[in-house]
Amino acid sequence: MTIRLQKYIANLGFCSRRRAEELIKLGKIKVNGRIAEIGMKINPEEDEVGIENQILNTDTDKIYIAVNKPVGYVTSTSSKQGKSVIDLLDKSKIKRRVYPVGRLDKDSEGLVLLTNDGELTNRLTHPKYEHEKEYEIELDKTLSNKDKKTLESGMDIGEKVRGIKIKKTDNPKKYRLVLQEGKNRQIRKMLGRLGYNLQSLKRLRLGKLKLNKLPTGKWKFVEKKEII
Repeated sequence: MTIRLQKYIANLGFCSRRRAEELIKLGKIKVNGRIAEIGMKINPEEDEVGIENQILNTDTDKIYIAVNKPVGYVTSTSSKQGKSVIDLLDKSKIKRRVYPVGRLDKDSEGLVLLTNDGELTNRLTHPKYEHEKEYEIELDKTLSNKDKKTLESGMDIGEKVRGIKIKKTDNPKKYRLVLQEGKNRQIRKMLGRLGYNLQSLKRLRLGKLKLNKLPTGKWKFVEKKEII
């Protein structure tokens, strides 16, 4: 499997993707002994990547962190668009660069996974692996049976999206939703097309990893076996 060089470098936790692009332009990165070029793809299992004469080690210690993201934070390594989930971490306890797996929009809260494991990130975010994501939502009104069936069968929201599983709760305006894909603001768009206003959205689960009782704004280390 090939991957863009700058993404490979970022996934190893050496630096950000943007910084990797800058290093490539400066001629400081080599692939198999030759100076790399922007847009280049590599095979991590076959190609050797070096930065300023330092060969990158693919056996870098992997880190997995669960965060309960509050509303108002962005799932990004940068704070340019607002407070980042990275700002919630105690940097003195984390020795390598980590990044969020997928997105959870600024107006939503709940479970976010941070890691430096590129392979795991790909498995959790690529639709073909069908890893579930579970959310709790509250609406301004109860879902009609007709709209429930529409959501479960799939919709066109500018692009075709799969149906989602819907579980009722004790509150007639609250539901649990389970997705096997995660398009940008998918839940909000699906419900908006049907005339519902989303009052709150909270991610409860990503793969096997559950939010459980992790307090809002807090984080903890987890193990890979807890995720997939």
